[in-house]
Amino acid sequence: MSSSAQKYDVFQAIADPTRREVLRLLAENELPISEITSYFPMSRTAIAKHLHILSEAELVHGRKVGREKRYRLQPESFAELRQWLSYYDQFWNNKLSILKHVVENVESDELQVIKTETSNRKK
Repeated sequence: MSSSAQKYDVFQAIADPTRREVLRLLAENELPISEITSYFPMSRTAIAKHLHILSEAELVHGRKVGREKRYRLQPESFAELRQWLSYYDQFWNNKLSILKHVVENVESDELQVIKTETSNRKK
């Protein structure tokens, strides 16, 4: 497959920090490429390439308004990413529950030791 015919997936698109920042900007407003470019220390051409990848992954959509092209976020395209991450939410929730249980037991054991030591000192 030639690079011009390559279709990017969501995970490839969000792998780059510049593209993640572009997505963050577009989450707030629809913006023209000139305004998006103003946030980065790179050329308009470089930003256009990032926008192309985001468009191929269907994370953003560009539309012509007069002489400029304006881009907006397509939040429905984040469903695949949200679904994949949901497994890890469950994973972390389970790990945090286990950690809470361990910490509470350690605190309880330490409190019992302190009570025992205090009781022994009074005798």
